[in-house]
Amino acid sequence: MKTVRFLLILLLFSGKITFAEDTQAVITELNAAIRNKETYSQKKEKRIARLKEVLSGNRSPLGQYNINKRLCGEYQKYKITIAISYADRCLQIARSLKRDDLITASLLQLSNLYSSTGKFLESQNILKSVKRESLSKPLWIRYYESQILFLEHYTTNTYNKAYVAQISKYRDSLLNELNPSSVKFKLNRAQKYIYDGKLKEAQSHLLKLLGEAKRNYADYAMGTYLLATVYHSQGRMDQAIHYYALSAITDIKNAIKDHASLQNLAIVFYYDGEIDRAYTYTRSAIDDAIFCDVKFRTLRMSELYSIINTAYLEKEAKQKNQLQLYLLLISILSVILTAAIIYVYLQMKKVSRIKEELHITGQQLAGLNQQLSKTNFHLSEVNAQLFESNHVKEVYIAQFFDLCSTYINKLEDYRKNLNKVATEKRIDALFKMLRSNAVVENEIEELYKVFDNIFLNLYPQFIHEFNELLLPNEQVTLKHGELLNTELRVFALVRLGITDSVKIAAFLRYSLSTIYNYRTKARNKARVAREDFEKLVMTIGGTLPPANSGTTTTTFFEENQSNKQL
Repeated sequence: MKTVRFLLILLLFSGKITFAEDTQAVITELNAAIRNKETYSQKKEKRIARLKEVLSGNRSPLGQYNINKRLCGEYQKYKITIAISYADRCLQIARSLKRDDLITASLLQLSNLYSSTGKFLESQNILKSVKRESLSKPLWIRYYESQILFLEHYTTNTYNKAYVAQISKYRDSLLNELNPSSVKFKLNRAQKYIYDGKLKEAQSHLLKLLGEAKRNYADYAMGTYLLATVYHSQGRMDQAIHYYALSAITDIKNAIKDHASLQNLAIVFYYDGEIDRAYTYTRSAIDDAIFCDVKFRTLRMSELYSIINTAYLEKEAKQKNQLQLYLLLISILSVILTAAIIYVYLQMKKVSRIKEELHITGQQLAGLNQQLSKTNFHLSEVNAQLFESNHVKEVYIAQFFDLCSTYINKLEDYRKNLNKVATEKRIDALFKMLRSNAVVENEIEELYKVFDNIFLNLYPQFIHEFNELLLPNEQVTLKHGELLNTELRVFALVRLGITDSVKIAAFLRYSLSTIYNYRTKARNKARVAREDFEKLVMTIGGTLPPANSGTTTTTFFEENQSNKQL
């Protein structure tokens, strides 16, 4: 349950972040649209110019009526005084044509324009003069719209229950005349929900409508404005800002100068403490209202502008005072910094001189240290070699005496055995014993075992490190029970410093060519350079480990000489 609650909170929080990012993107788009207002106005002027060209070439009264009507529509929320002049022309043409429907349509258009300019008396007189009994359904729709527009503008600054009731009554009548599937019906129904205080229903209805509407159309601007009004009434200012901005963008891109979205957005930002944005949007809105000559909007925006401009000027004055304080502090800090720089400069010169002296001394010390390091390294190498040499000598001397003693005992036994055979006058047996190599071969085999044991005791990692010097598929593999084979013994002697092939051949009792072949073959199998192979073999094991107590040996070459004597 806690996990579900946590996920819901996380989703809500991420949704808020995404919406805030979207709103910021919309505000950025709005700022760009305000900067490009002139571009959108120029596009509208081009449309108007094309209509005027068509008007000048049209001789038909009805054709002129229709073009004047379109020009009135273009100017209605752009330059309202010019729109009124085109509405008057439409009325004159309609009267010349003696078309009651066109006369009524022109009068209702004039009423709407008078309501927007604040000429409420003129607008009301026109509405009273309309002959309602002769109205067609389309004109009934326009009549109700004109009545609603008049009352909404008339009650902008004063709340009157009677007028609100009248607006509701006319809107109900309008809804009865409109097609329920039309956008106009849906927008008016949303307005009815708002007037009736049914904000949730209005919100749901408008969100559905906007999901189907296209951006940059008048219906979209109206829908987003109404939805922003709903959120504003609910106190949901982030959403209100989002939709006021969308509505304002649509109005600006359509060169609509009579709009409320930007004005309301400025109010929201003002109360939110964002004076700069409030000032920018108010300035833009009042410029549009003056350009359009919408007097009631200009009056209302002037009051708002006065408030926001005062706050803006106060903020500017505060920022100016802060700036002056900062400049004073910066000036003081600059003086301190200048003094500090001069002091640091003098110290740096002093330090530079000391560093130069230290550098010279350091170079001298570095030279001495380098010489000392070389000397120490050389001494370490010599000590290591001496240690290894002394250790080997100690071990070999002890082993030498042990082997000599053993061989003397064996010679004594062999002599006694020969003497016994000679005493018994077994001449054939005596000659057979003298001709036999079995004793020598046994002793050589025993000698190899002793050598292998002693060497591996001194260099336990020799086989592994030797194989590391060979290619992977050429490494030495020993048979079961073997400690070293002939190839390994050759290079074991090399490791011990016996590099002369003649001495190695004598010790191992092989021909000189055989020893040479072993050494050449190993160099060819090496993974390192051939000329470096035996040098690296001689470094295997590094410094020897301390001698084990009781271990004795002699030099291998001397042992070999003893074997020859046997």
